[in-house]
Amino acid sequence: MAYHIPQKSHRKRLAAVGFLSAVLLPSASWAQVTQQPTFVQIIVNSPADGPIQANAELTLREAIEITNGTLLITALSTAEQQLVSTSSDRSEIRFNLPVGQTTIELDSVLPAIAQPGLTLNGTTQPGYDASQSATAEIAVPIPVVTIRPADEVEIFRGLTLSADNITVRGLSLYGFNSPSDITNSTPPADIFISHQPAPLNRGEQLPATGDFFKTDTPPSGIVIEQNWLGIPTDESMPVKRSGFGVSVFDSAGTTIQQNRIEYHNGSGIITGRQADNLAVLQNIIVGNGLSGMPDAIRLAGRVSNGLISNNLICGNDGSGVFMFKPEGAVTVADNSIRYNGQRLRRAAVYVMGDHHRVLDNAISNQKGSGVVVTAFGQGPNTQSNKNIITGNRFDNIEGLSIDLNTRRDRTPQAFQQGDGPNPPRNSHNRRQDTGNSAVNAPIFASPEFFVIDNKVVVYGQADPNTEIQLYSSTGSTDEYGPLSMPLAIATADEKGDFEFVLDAIALDDINIKEGLSAIATDSRYGTSEPARNTRIQALAGAIAIPTNSPAAMPQCTTSPALSSPPALEPIPDEPIPEIIQLKVPRNIHFALDQDTISPESAAVLDKIVAALKQYPSIVVDLHGHTDTRASASYNQDLARRRAENARQYLLSKGIENERMTLRSLGETALLVEETNRTNLARNRRVEFIFRDVQGIEIIFINQENDLQIEP
Repeated sequence: MAYHIPQKSHRKRLAAVGFLSAVLLPSASWAQVTQQPTFVQIIVNSPADGPIQANAELTLREAIEITNGTLLITALSTAEQQLVSTSSDRSEIRFNLPVGQTTIELDSVLPAIAQPGLTLNGTTQPGYDASQSATAEIAVPIPVVTIRPADEVEIFRGLTLSADNITVRGLSLYGFNSPSDITNSTPPADIFISHQPAPLNRGEQLPATGDFFKTDTPPSGIVIEQNWLGIPTDESMPVKRSGFGVSVFDSAGTTIQQNRIEYHNGSGIITGRQADNLAVLQNIIVGNGLSGMPDAIRLAGRVSNGLISNNLICGNDGSGVFMFKPEGAVTVADNSIRYNGQRLRRAAVYVMGDHHRVLDNAISNQKGSGVVVTAFGQGPNTQSNKNIITGNRFDNIEGLSIDLNTRRDRTPQAFQQGDGPNPPRNSHNRRQDTGNSAVNAPIFASPEFFVIDNKVVVYGQADPNTEIQLYSSTGSTDEYGPLSMPLAIATADEKGDFEFVLDAIALDDINIKEGLSAIATDSRYGTSEPARNTRIQALAGAIAIPTNSPAAMPQCTTSPALSSPPALEPIPDEPIPEIIQLKVPRNIHFALDQDTISPESAAVLDKIVAALKQYPSIVVDLHGHTDTRASASYNQDLARRRAENARQYLLSKGIENERMTLRSLGETALLVEETNRTNLARNRRVEFIFRDVQGIEIIFINQENDLQIEP
């Protein structure tokens, strides 16, 4: 097995790891020592890293080597041996770090954990309180023990798990990314899961004979729970962000549950070669994809029998769940998926492949469609068929609630966002070229139905024998949803006719806002796009439509204290002014061909930060611009980098990602005609388009204090 090993001379600081020949076994690192117990309990009492040596303190690196069987207990000092005891059923690494010294700063990559049944248990550290959570939405206790790279050291993996039934619990890991001298590494991640030995390089040399992946089977039964991944215990954005949260490169069964996964350059969770029986349950997955792969959860490879359920997936830069040509089927159910697509407009759930189920999710404030099912490429298993999408609730999304993409004549943007309503299916080729075999959307018989004798009959046409699910909808009669709330189910007959009878009691229970819509599910092909809306009217006029409640605050998580505030004395209502005029700039400028934030622009951004913190109901679009010099494609990328860097500055000052949306306009929206160098400088800018979700009009002021005119 040949690997590309990072050269220490290329690092900013040497990662000194000495392995004493008297301490380590001379054989391969996976060999088991027969002289020492199979199961041990180890207490790590030192946050240090570096050479393995016999002294008074036991480090995490030494503990892993002991459990792997590559460090003899007899080689430890007497004081260290007191920290190791035998166990009857499984091994455990516990922590008793000194008060105020609970951060383990690594000098190099830790050895892979290869002991089956090991628990790495951060909850054993004194001061850990399982009852204390920083978030109200899903309780994830605050870790005490932190594992991160030492300052000025680049390490591309935190923990590597390569054996069955390993549990990692109650830790904070962050700062793990690709070193500058690794150009083709497997994904850098806080936690990496793979077969033995875990590969460093995508281009690893496999043995000349035999099947390596059958000889070394992927680990099963791994549990990742109650960790903070990508985020320090003070909830700040780290200066060095991890590449990914959990990389399930090769696994036959991993459970990722009740973790807080935030602030990664790439996805919070990503799969690779194989991730069968993956369960992602009750996690907070917020603010990921900040400068790389944008999706919160990205599934590729083999993902048979996957389950993503009861997670909060919010404020990520792309899709909440993105399935990229996976093998096998995944269920995405009962998740709250909101405020995603902040950098790249994508569907909240993007589906490629067959037999997936997207059920009973709450999907809102998406910069793209709700669920996209797309046919792709040519050949077998590329049609994306038999995907069931029912019971979901959608609100404030930019595309269709459900969009079935066709593979022909579509742009890359359409494949990510959805390609809009399909015409009625008129040929067998449409079935072959479109996701879910182009199941026809239901068609209501009328744009409005009347209440007669305290009941209303809603009817129409769909594909024969399909199941029709009726929804309330927040759109008008000329729109397709969004599907707000599932109301009732009926079955179309052999001619395709369907009917719903809603009596007075049902009408009272239905929160009709602006209309009704419906979807059709064919057991042979999957679920359709939504029907064009209809609405209910009384003979004397339209049924009263409840006033829409104010838009929700753009916030992913709240603290437990804020979720249940103590009762206060009522305060008399004060009139809200119609216009709030903030003397805050709405633009910054850049030097020629540059995307960096100048000190003058930083001062401008500080004023914007202050305004956003003062008014938490304000959301902002960051529009990147250039002048017209260079090619359109180059300017598009330059404008994107300018907007990303401006957002990065705001993020570092504590502004939540869910409040910011990125747009790259390149040279397409000049501010002024480019008649001189000053006007060229005016066009090199990021503009901040502010909106207040509570409906208050805000006036912001343009500024030129940071104008950078070229010589």
